[in-house]
Amino acid sequence: MIFDQHNYSSIIPLRRRERIFYAIQATGNGHIARAMGLMPYLKQYGDVDVFLSGGNSNLSFDLPVKYRSLGLSLFYGNAGGLDYYKIWQGLNLKRIWSEVKQLPVEQYDIVINDFESITSLACKLKRVLSISIGHQASFQSSKIPRPLEKNILGEIVLRRYASASAYIGLHFERYDDFIFNPIIKKEILDAAPTDKGYVTVYLSHYADEVIAKHLKLLNAVRFEIFSKKAKSKVVDDNITFIPISNKAFNESVINCSGIITGAGFETPAEALYLGKKLLCLPIKGQYEQLCNAAALQQFNVPVISSIEDGFSSAITNWLNNSNPKSLNLTHSTYEVVQHAMETARRIRHSSIDTDVLMNNENLIFQ
Repeated sequence: MIFDQHNYSSIIPLRRRERIFYAIQATGNGHIARAMGLMPYLKQYGDVDVFLSGGNSNLSFDLPVKYRSLGLSLFYGNAGGLDYYKIWQGLNLKRIWSEVKQLPVEQYDIVINDFESITSLACKLKRVLSISIGHQASFQSSKIPRPLEKNILGEIVLRRYASASAYIGLHFERYDDFIFNPIIKKEILDAAPTDKGYVTVYLSHYADEVIAKHLKLLNAVRFEIFSKKAKSKVVDDNITFIPISNKAFNESVINCSGIITGAGFETPAEALYLGKKLLCLPIKGQYEQLCNAAALQQFNVPVISSIEDGFSSAITNWLNNSNPKSLNLTHSTYEVVQHAMETARRIRHSSIDTDVLMNNENLIFQ
């Protein structure tokens, strides 16, 4: 399908400007990147106030943040997995419950939630309808690819951690009727990709030195590692360490030969859209990434469980033989937002109709 990805005037507005509450999970960069892609379209419908929950995203952003919380943040160790001790240290149930009660979701016409639990609980407590938009929302469908061994706790988290009144899922393919394609950034959509002979690496769940140890064995290949620790660009043999930033990362993926990253959602989606070679290393213990890995394998993307002896040989084999399927977009960002707004209006009106019906029944039986 051919569409104008940036034609804001194509959006059909609702009858009046809405007061929109947009909750964003900031435990990773993907949620922030998606929010920045959706924001220009949401603003066509009304005034947007953002609730940012979590504190370990590395991206700078320009969003209308009105409320902030430490939320429930995820932290990673140096060897490819989650740091459960650090996650537990940051868990404060008393603070979270206080924020649930104080969050003013009832003051808004539309509540949009991107996998944020405090907003979900606040909406339940105050009987406010909400719409879940994002990758995690797609896991309400049993048709989404899963690993051979399902994880019951992982399934419960994906389905119940931030439940909502309605769901609009985003995934690599339209596995179900409420699932749409990924939100691809304007910079990536407008790009003319080239191959300048280096590999982009973004593995936030590994320490820089763990990655570099293996990449230095491939001295004929140049690598650009995006690092949480680097404060400025540093060149070390065949490796360039680069601080994480939107602009630098976009330029790197547009002009690289291939991308090595986790089995998240946004970065793999961008790689597939650009037609880049893609190699994924899921975060250990994160069930969502194992599910994504299963989906990515259907795109001929190789998946490696961890960095260990033989990693450099696996990279060589990947560069010489990888041929991933392309990601095709069937819906523009404005179409996704339009569907979300129409869904919000529909569930709001159905709720009003139900209340009216109940009131009329009460009158009848009085």
